Amino acid sequence: MKRLYVDGPFGQIHVQDGQQGRPLVLLHQAIMASGQFDAVFGPLKAAGLRPIAIDMPGFGLSDAPDAPPAIADYARCVAPVLDALGLERAAVAGHHTGAAVATEFALACPERAQALILHGPMLLPDDERAYWADRLLTSETGFTALPGGAHLAAVASLREDLSQGRVPPARITDYVVQAMQAFRQGTYWWGHAAAFAYRHEHRLPLITMPCLLLTNTGDMTHANAQAAHRLRPDFGWAEIPGGGIDICDEAPEAWAGAIIDFLATLPA
Repeated sequence: MKRLYVDGPFGQIHVQDGQQGRPLVLLHQAIMASGQFDAVFGPLKAAGLRPIAIDMPGFGLSDAPDAPPAIADYARCVAPVLDALGLERAAVAGHHTGAAVATEFALACPERAQALILHGPMLLPDDERAYWADRLLTSETGFTALPGGAHLAAVASLREDLSQGRVPPARITDYVVQAMQAFRQGTYWWGHAAAFAYRHEHRLPLITMPCLLLTNTGDMTHANAQAAHRLRPDFGWAEIPGGGIDICDEAPEAWAGAIIDFLATLPA
């Protein structure tokens, strides 16, 4: 993977580029960065795809907007990356918050999104939306540095609880580092705030390009993906057993394989 910076609407955008193959843009979940996809780069490239993983604005090594963005603002980072790489079109895959961003890019620039892969669409009943928004945003807006690095240990503990032993300590440490990149920029809570304000159920009916709904049964968003499938039964569907929100590390071959199989059904 080659690293590069691209000028975007909010400053520089950090990108990891596979350089050769059929282009596939990867958009990460909050509060992570393009490093979320480290384990899937290899299998995607081996299948002839060109993963292009973007640190969305305010995450990883990408510059932040001046104010908390909406999902549509995050989506503005994709076209400049394609332009800089000389690409007119690409398939676009998003995970959790990244799935919402992928949707908005496809609706804003349908001629540039050859296909969509959405893992974790945000179709939430109002009570569930309010619960998660309160639970996550209360903790994230109040997140602060503590003596002795206690705040780092708290993030590590949370991620260990979510992974239930399926992710090794070294990778959990990397999750903490990715989260702290957002914390350093003061954007720690921005991604989830945008995601929970987003009404994915209003946007999915507008999608016209081929789309795969990708999910894993242990993900907290699995029921939301099932709701999306009921809303759009014409979309492709791929389901990975078990896992959690870290499925790209827990089952990288299966996650990449679902995308590879889907794109193989479409003209390049």
